[in-house]
Amino acid sequence: MGAVIPPLPTRDDQFFWDAVAEGRLVFQRCGDCGLVRHPPQPMCGGCGSLALDTSESAGHGILCSWIVSSRPGADDRIAALIELDEGVRFVSNLVGVDRDGIEIGMPVVAEFHDMGDGVTLPQFRPASAGGGG
Repeated sequence: MGAVIPPLPTRDDQFFWDAVAEGRLVFQRCGDCGLVRHPPQPMCGGCGSLALDTSESAGHGILCSWIVSSRPGADDRIAALIELDEGVRFVSNLVGVDRDGIEIGMPVVAEFHDMGDGVTLPQFRPASAGGGG
């Protein structure tokens, strides 16, 4: 797949990257109104609360949109917008499917890929193709 730019975690999203390294998707959740969101923010965009918590995703969702991302000297990737069952929209890559097999609304499941250089990233595969989650 070619090299990726490693994430630079901050105090707001360190929990997310720690969970990804363990093979889990964890999102920020408001401790007051329960709004789940990604990317993490220092306060709730729904109610303005500073009471923050986390919520673990099962890693199941549907494909909302996709594009082919091409870079000179690197493999093409399918960049995808996934809506997870928990309501979070998440941008990632779609793997394990030919372009002709991609359908908006198709069920997908998360899996975690070692991208090299100590970087692990969540990727999504069609649910019918197996995979983790």
